Amino acid sequence: MSYLVISFSHKNTDIQTREKLAFANEENKDRFLKQILSNDLVKESILLSTCNRVEIITSVTKTNEASKVIVKKLSAYSDIDFDDLYDRADIYENDGAIHHLFSVASALDSLVIGETQIVGQLKDAFRFSIAKKYCGQNLPRALHYSFKCAAAVRNATSLGTGSVSVASTAVAKAKDIIGNTCSVKALVIGAGEMSELTIKHLLSAGLDVVLTSRDIKKAQILANTYDQFVEVTQYSNLKRLLNEVPLMFTATSAPYPIITQDLVEDCSFNRYWFDIAVPRDIDEIDSSGLDIYSVDDLQDIVDANMSLRAKQAKTAYSIVNKMSLEFFEWLKSLEIEPVIKHLYLKADDIIEKKVQHAIKKGFIDKNNEENIKKLCETVISEYLHQPATKLKSISKDLNSDTIVGTVQSVFGIDTDTNSLNK
Repeated sequence: MSYLVISFSHKNTDIQTREKLAFANEENKDRFLKQILSNDLVKESILLSTCNRVEIITSVTKTNEASKVIVKKLSAYSDIDFDDLYDRADIYENDGAIHHLFSVASALDSLVIGETQIVGQLKDAFRFSIAKKYCGQNLPRALHYSFKCAAAVRNATSLGTGSVSVASTAVAKAKDIIGNTCSVKALVIGAGEMSELTIKHLLSAGLDVVLTSRDIKKAQILANTYDQFVEVTQYSNLKRLLNEVPLMFTATSAPYPIITQDLVEDCSFNRYWFDIAVPRDIDEIDSSGLDIYSVDDLQDIVDANMSLRAKQAKTAYSIVNKMSLEFFEWLKSLEIEPVIKHLYLKADDIIEKKVQHAIKKGFIDKNNEENIKKLCETVISEYLHQPATKLKSISKDLNSDTIVGTVQSVFGIDTDTNSLNK
């Protein structure tokens, strides 16, 4: 078994490509995961799809063949040429796959370094695959360790503190543009997680928030979670609001643009719209005094964020490097423990047989059975102590697989490590 991660993010794709790759709903995710798992090469799979990335996390039998199978399925889904997609993809195998996964979970690979959303999104993707039984044993081990790594990074650095998300970056950009936020209205479209974060940062910045959504009940529930007043209005008012409010943030899960040219009128004031959805919510629109910002247009704040956090990121990467190595050492120790266990079980079985045979032949008295067994077990434990200790210590050795295999062969041990390690 090998770990394989195929990654598309802001690092190797533009927003137009990410829009085509995005999985807007669970039905699409489920269908895609079923397709790749139908191939014998792919044993387990998790699909992470956010506004900035698509990560296909798998355990496979052959990495080269499996990566082509997966990208081919993704090509069919996105209607992007296979060669173009394969050339763009960042493909990570085994050590590289685990290091990348830990970096993603720790928000070191994010557009906004240290953003707090990604680990939650990764956990949601993991839960989805677990619920659908698309994970067995290998990926859960890796994912649990990645969450452990993310926690270690948060505890050792300040990367997870403060306002670090695409939503907070968009609000920061808006504040930088308009300056004084007193009595300025901001329209938020959508009632999902990204909208929730956006409203939180808008209220903290002192703006008046108007919220609208196709699901007005969900919007009202969201508005009620804040201490400050959030105005909720019917989605049918969208056109009027777009032409009355200077700031707008949209983050819906619609698979197509919901804001089109026909909704926009020329205004006497400047408007600033922030489209933090992928696929984008705003179509190509031409209107005087209107500036539209997508996720990729937040790069200047992201660059400032990078320089400020560079020292912390260096510490975080050292943690990721260390825990990536620890993960594989831990995996190897899981393979060794059953071998040691079976050495002792085999010895116990031999002791039982030989003692019973000796009693049957009259070599020892039945009354002395337990004492003789204890003596034999003590001798075996002392005899196996050094080999067992040595076996545990070789988990860091590059040749540990060969050594463990030799021990199994010499002692005739056939362990079912999968059942033992569950």
